Amino acid sequence: MKPWELLGQTRTPDGSEMSLTVHDNDEYVILVNGQTLMSSRTHGSEEALAASGCRHTATMRQPRVLVGGLGMGFTLRATLDLLPPDAIVTVAELVPAIVDWNRGPLAPLAGHPLKDKRVRVAVEDVGRTVRSHPDEFDAILLDVDNGPVAFTAPSNHGLYDNAGVAAAYAALRPGGSLAVWSASENRKFEQRLHFHGFTEQIDRVRARLKKGGARHVIFLGVKPAARS
Repeated sequence: MKPWELLGQTRTPDGSEMSLTVHDNDEYVILVNGQTLMSSRTHGSEEALAASGCRHTATMRQPRVLVGGLGMGFTLRATLDLLPPDAIVTVAELVPAIVDWNRGPLAPLAGHPLKDKRVRVAVEDVGRTVRSHPDEFDAILLDVDNGPVAFTAPSNHGLYDNAGVAAAYAALRPGGSLAVWSASENRKFEQRLHFHGFTEQIDRVRARLKKGGARHVIFLGVKPAARS
């Protein structure tokens, strides 16, 4: 059995050790403090996240979408595949090395999404991106950490607490949607979406979609459309 090869290492802003490894030039894994954060073999639920959040944007004129968390580029790729040529997609990624890896060894996995002319990269906390762009986006897709529960980095809690959900609501245009990837169910987060004015929907998907894998959850909140 071939050993895992270390391709890169970095530190996250909270001091955690993050590394990119590959096995047999086939499976790529990003680890945080030695624990698997994501694998190139399981990205079906990330594609489902894009489908849930962007289903209403395909026929829009110049839709604007925010993707929170670049990961291995699969969510971004699925988002781009659903959007028209005049769309603008901002991807906010806190860790600079992840952006570098997506321009390097990870780039072919999702078809070089960062080369798409519709993409704007913001190397910053997606929470800051959300708060600084009120009434800006038609869709916000959050694939950060493990979702509202089981945080790799406790600082990510601010994305999913009451202030975070309220900020997302304010950043969306009328009729816009907030889609959140989660590793598990979270009734409190579902109630939080409703409390802040969203019409909520819960989709349960498999990590490899029809091929199985772990069960994940997509939380979808839709902001009411403007009254005519």
